[in-house]
Amino acid sequence: MVFAGDFRKGTTFEWDGVVYSVVEFLHVKPGKGSPFVRAKLKNVMTGQVKETTFNPSDKFQIAVIEKKEMTYLYSDGEIYYFMDAETYDQIPLNRDSVEEALNFVKENENCTMYFYKGNPFSVYAPNFVELEVIDCEPGIQGDTSKSTTKPAKVETGYVIQVPLFINIGDKIRIDTRDGSYMERVK
Repeated sequence: MVFAGDFRKGTTFEWDGVVYSVVEFLHVKPGKGSPFVRAKLKNVMTGQVKETTFNPSDKFQIAVIEKKEMTYLYSDGEIYYFMDAETYDQIPLNRDSVEEALNFVKENENCTMYFYKGNPFSVYAPNFVELEVIDCEPGIQGDTSKSTTKPAKVETGYVIQVPLFINIGDKIRIDTRDGSYMERVK
């Protein structure tokens, strides 16, 4: 069991039969009245986000989320197939569950799949990936010190803002947590 007063970012708990993850929280102690916890919660199954307040003494059942390393195999339109490297079981997921991760994951690459009570609900790419630039405006010689950027499309189809010196064919490292350019890879 977890008390609302013990919420931390990433805490998962069950409330009214739905599993939520704490995105943000704030312990509020007003001058008058009793303290409360203001929290932004994300439904782990649907991705819906809602804000609500709790009494710090409210108790909730902790939800255990399992993580498993999976390999993205292929897509046949709206269904995406992943394979468990240990058991070779294939798990199909719809586009809503995998859309964000597939901006950074190519076929036959590993990613992390989250399960609740044996049911997969979300896929996450590794924190850092290296992808090749397949389309962008030509680079400008000697333009390495300015902080201006240009859009570039990587091999997964994701469009990212990169420095002006990046050219087609360059490999770049991307931080998948916020989708930002980190560095050019040699």
